[in-house]
Amino acid sequence: MAVSDIETPHVLEALNPIWQSKPETASRIRGRIESVLDWAKANGFRKGENPARWRGHLAKILPARSKLAKVKHHPALPYDELPEFMAGLRRREALTARALEFLILTAGRSGEVRGANWNEIDLAKGIWTIPAERMKAGREHRVPLSTGAQSLLKSLSEARTGDFVFPSASEGPLSETALSALLKRLGQGKITAHGFRSTFRQWCAEQTNHPREVAEAALAHTLKDKVEAAYQRGDLFDKREKMMEAWAGFIGGEGADIVPLKRA
Repeated sequence: MAVSDIETPHVLEALNPIWQSKPETASRIRGRIESVLDWAKANGFRKGENPARWRGHLAKILPARSKLAKVKHHPALPYDELPEFMAGLRRREALTARALEFLILTAGRSGEVRGANWNEIDLAKGIWTIPAERMKAGREHRVPLSTGAQSLLKSLSEARTGDFVFPSASEGPLSETALSALLKRLGQGKITAHGFRSTFRQWCAEQTNHPREVAEAALAHTLKDKVEAAYQRGDLFDKREKMMEAWAGFIGGEGADIVPLKRA
């Protein structure tokens, strides 16, 4: 179809089959269709309103995501089991194992880690800068690299063959299923790679005295409180640096001096 011929019924035809069964995916697809059609209009390829627009249009036709299924949390490994898991993971020599190790050390998202590029890494300063276009919130995110994370990257850089830190056999980034397949081989098929972010967050809350906003900044979460967000304009990098070094020490990293906190 010519982009100028796309109307609301065509958008609905694409969205209706998955709107209730896969609301997260469907919402992202709707947003991408809207972006494509906005670009087409701005460049003179179509006229009129955008048939994929949510507010004031599809919102009147499709049920809101909040009225569909409740949020399902990603299955996660309890933090007290993580040191033993990491020891087993580090005994594996596969690049996929190094990718999962790096994901855990940085509390990053799967897509951010799998798509990590060497030009984003500054080993001299110990910073991984993820560009806005690769972030869920659309904002650049600086990740402080712990001693353990830096050691891992240094070992990989010696055998570097391309731009991706964790390349696949085809020289592109690792596939979405690579990490989940590894977890199954490790006997942890019930948890997800994304779940390690929950493991990290639970550890921060229960085993450290790091402020909530520092932990949330490490996960690149957007503050829901607009007033708080207006005042919290920095990325708390220095505080996050100390926290990530402590996290690396807890799971068996290098160079961290950890003082365990007693439960109340």
